[in-house]
Amino acid sequence: MSTAADALARWHAVVASRDAAGLPALVADDAVFRSPAVHAPQEGRDTVVGYLTAAFTVLGPELTYEREWLGDDSAVLEFRTRVGGYDVSGIDMITWDADGRIVDFTVMVRPKRALDAVVEHMGAELLRMLEAAPRS
Repeated sequence: MSTAADALARWHAVVASRDAAGLPALVADDAVFRSPAVHAPQEGRDTVVGYLTAAFTVLGPELTYEREWLGDDSAVLEFRTRVGGYDVSGIDMITWDADGRIVDFTVMVRPKRALDAVVEHMGAELLRMLEAAPRS
């Protein structure tokens, strides 16, 4: 059994490495990603990992976590970054299962102009990732 503190430490290690290859091990099969950029929850490990991978590219270069609040199975992380010339403020709300894998990841971003820039850049990055994916 993993604690939220252990799971959060693993999250911070992957974020600090800026290496999305570590994401799949952190995400449960039935995980859900909620974003202000999309109207419906995005479900499943591969989908959640895809969104988090795109976020690493879009938000990652200047992403810093400033404060955090830790619960028994969850955390709220306040972040700042810059996207498209805008200062972005937001929070990541993460919930883990008993094995320390992410089951719910919710992002909130402000102000609206920053959110618009994030939506634009995330859309472009997700499209780039889809076009680069090997086809079977």
